[in-house]
Amino acid sequence: MTETGGRAGRPRADALRNRELVLAAADRAFLEQGTGASLEGVARGAGVAIGTLYRHFPNRRALAAGLLRERHAALFEYGDDLADGKPALEALAAWMRAVAAHAALYRGLAALLMESLDDEASELHEACARMAATTNNLLAAAAAQGEVRTDVTAADVHALMNAAAWMREQVPAEQADHLDELLVNGLRR
Repeated sequence: MTETGGRAGRPRADALRNRELVLAAADRAFLEQGTGASLEGVARGAGVAIGTLYRHFPNRRALAAGLLRERHAALFEYGDDLADGKPALEALAAWMRAVAAHAALYRGLAALLMESLDDEASELHEACARMAATTNNLLAAAAAQGEVRTDVTAADVHALMNAAAWMREQVPAEQADHLDELLVNGLRR
């Protein structure tokens, strides 16, 4: 048996508990200080040694991926539902707002996600690629229906979502919602 693996490859109860403690401490630290929070501080907040943190999460992106796993799953399910249930531009606008709100959860998360989209080695890459695919599909549907300007590209929409996430870190929620609407209106044909 290893420290993290018990019989039949199952993690030991204390390893699972430590992982959950690290995730809870990371959530608190990222909410208070952003994604650049000290990993040593996260370990201290979890009551574990830094080696324990790194055993579960070898780097900051792995820790962020662990924190976001369930949130990503819910976001992807929402995106799938949008593609099936709303008019194309309305679906794209709802997706853009959802991704911006998601990426604004922790200060600095939007940048971490954008970096991970092009970094296949990142633990966040797969989730970022799936977000991009959903964005591309929703944009293509809106374009096919003639609802968006012909000069709008997927890269434009990705940059706008990133900007919207950054705005959510800077201004009150009401103003951020208004600015999101202005972004979407700029896409209209």
